[in-house]
Amino acid sequence: MEPVYLLVALGAIVAGFVQGLSGFAFGMVAMSFWAWGLDPRLAATLSVFGALVGQLLAVFTVRRGFNLRLLLPFVLGGLAGIPLGVLVLPQLDMAWFKALLGGFLALWCPVMLMASSLPPVTVGGRFGDALAGMAGGVLSGIGGFAGPVPTLWSTLRGFGKDEQRAVIQNFNLAMLAVTMATYVGTGMVTRQMLPYFAIVAPAMLVPTLLGAKLYIGISEARFRQIVLGLLTASGVAMLASSLPLLLSRGVAG
Repeated sequence: MEPVYLLVALGAIVAGFVQGLSGFAFGMVAMSFWAWGLDPRLAATLSVFGALVGQLLAVFTVRRGFNLRLLLPFVLGGLAGIPLGVLVLPQLDMAWFKALLGGFLALWCPVMLMASSLPPVTVGGRFGDALAGMAGGVLSGIGGFAGPVPTLWSTLRGFGKDEQRAVIQNFNLAMLAVTMATYVGTGMVTRQMLPYFAIVAPAMLVPTLLGAKLYIGISEARFRQIVLGLLTASGVAMLASSLPLLLSRGVAG
């Protein structure tokens, strides 16, 4: 097997397990692998595809805490944001994008982790949910990063473990399905990508199911720690993959 296929498979395995456990983060984890050897558009498309497969698996394995009234503002905001993300993607400098998003996650999430006793945010309500959903939609259109902002927002809002998982899982499913359909409709998905799809789907299957099984047995506090820890690690990985490229540009310039 060619090295690039091994890289794709490894990223899918690790990202699938993380998504099964947390309900999100496939794109961020996979990108921390794929950014080293794949074309940015291919990596973005595989990220959306893999995250969508993972969410479809999760829908049938973890079905607790579903609340349509709570979910709806996130989804409506997200649907408004997806076209903006798809529009921005061709003009986006992916290295700067990952550096900025990674820096934010690497700095902010540890603060939230250390301040676990902070009272939940009550300002914003459903309007805030919709704004968080819109931000998630924009990031989904850019490369399948639908989860980080809604996850952080629902953590700040003090949602319970199952409630947060249900919101993020179903929000991600809706955003990723629309994003993938948009990628197909705009011609971003090509025949040359199909062999990579055929690697991602089977590689992530068992790890995703294992992660979902582990989720069922963890406590509220442990789930919060896992979510914020994963977001922090994803941010650090994004910085690690983007900063060398930005620094090399500076040296070359």
